[in-house]
Amino acid sequence: AFDSPLPGWHSHRDPFGMTADYAPARDIRAGRVGTPDLLSMLALEAALEVWDGVDIGAVRDKSLALTDFFLHCVERYAPPGRLECVTPLDHDRRGSQVSLYCEDAEPVMAELISRGIVGDHRRPGVLRFGFAPLYTSFTDVERAARVLGEVVG
Repeated sequence: AFDSPLPGWHSHRDPFGMTADYAPARDIRAGRVGTPDLLSMLALEAALEVWDGVDIGAVRDKSLALTDFFLHCVERYAPPGRLECVTPLDHDRRGSQVSLYCEDAEPVMAELISRGIVGDHRRPGVLRFGFAPLYTSFTDVERAARVLGEVVG
């Protein structure tokens, strides 16, 4: 059960019942804390339009193809032993991201970002790269791996 730290009128089981006692909703509505901001909701609506007519299975297939291709390219471009994949290779255990162990991850990621390759790093030495299948191309992925290879080479 979810116990909201910010209960309020919108998280009430029956907000229009006008009862004196608060009774929390028993589902996701228990997480509501206030009236949604109208401008944010309009932006969300526009952002979600890109998903209209998109087959989620095709998105998943492309995400796996992108991450597989990235790993293949990294193996080709990076010096042996310089990077180690810490993301599961099994498709059933991998999302749309790849994490690579790199001893000097922080300065490597800073250099990648300066060259237009945006990922992030996690201490003590992990480079993380996310792949958004709706707009990331295989050309983008190849370039990211090539630049990564140059930086760690």
